[in-house]
Formats: sequence, C-alpha cells, structure tokens
Amino acid sequence: MQSEINNILSRCRKQDPLAQKALYEKYAPLFYGICLRYMKNKQEAEDVLVESFYRIFSKLHQFKDEGSFEGWMKRIVVNSNLMKIRKNSNLNLHVDIENAYNIKEDATALSDIQYGELLDLMDDMPTGYRTVFNLYVIEGYKHREVAEILGISINTSKSQLILAKKRMQELYKKKHENHLKSS
Repeated sequence: MQSEINNILSRCRKQDPLAQKALYEKYAPLFYGICLRYMKNKQEAEDVLVESFYRIFSKLHQFKDEGSFEGWMKRIVVNSNLMKIRKNSNLNLHVDIENAYNIKEDATALSDIQYGELLDLMDDMPTGYRTVFNLYVIEGYKHREVAEILGISINTSKSQLILAKKRMQELYKKKHENHLKSS
C-alpha cells in the first residue's frame, strides 16, 4: 500500500497525468467529504475539491517524504476550504462568553447522529459556527490552533464551539420533533 502511494507520488512529481488521475481517484471521495463539511452546497464543495487538487499537484515538490502524505494533502484541503470561506464571507465570529458558558450541553442529543444528518445540520449553521466545529471537533485542532488559523482569540473559538453545539442540538431536536409529528 505504502509502496503504491510512493510510486504514484514519484510519478506525480514527474507530472504523469495517469498518476495524477490515480491520486485523484484514490483520495477525491475522502476529500470531497471534508469539503462538504465546510461548504454549504455541493457545487462549492466540488469547486474547492478541484482547487485543492490543483494546489496538491503544484506543491508536491514541498512534500519532503516526512510524515503522512495523506495528512499533508488533507491539510491543503482544509486550508483551501478556509480560504474559500474567508474570500466569500466574513466568518461572523463573535464572542458571547456570558451566554455561551451558561449553556447546558445535552451529551446524548447528538451521540447517535449519522454522518448524513450531521452534514444536513451543519448546512443550517452559520459559517463561523460550522468552521470552528469542523476544525475543533472533526479535524482535531486545539482552540489555540483554531484561533491562529482563523485569526481570532481563543475565547472566541471556545464560544463559537459551545454555541455551535447548542445550535446543532436545537436543530437536531427540531428536526426529530417535526419528523415525529409528520409520522
């Protein structure tokens, strides 16, 4: 498996179109899923995916064969999504510390959620909430790293995450209440 990736990578560095196609076909589904979490619609996600692969292919010379190649590419995909978000909107990030820390989290509200449901709920969240939620919960960044990436304070990152979880719980409960009423 690793030797296959090394072979494809070597050929991609020589700008072999068949190797580029193989790399794209291997990783596009995974990276498209990441793009869908950040973008509000499929067209934007597809656009960012294409931009991401363009950056990957044009920056292959920067990968020094240290660490995970997939992780290196994933970082480019996440950064491409963040650049698109910054370009298209301000993140609407604000600090509401007093209200955010008084929120009681219902730990079971989202414990059984399916991936598709998560994407649907995230589509209905403000860009700032969705972005911080993605970076912290799904990508695994710490609040300090989220703050640095987005150019915000650590408290803003924490506030946005708490408010994102609250919003997601509200949307989830509302969706399931409506589903029960219509059944």
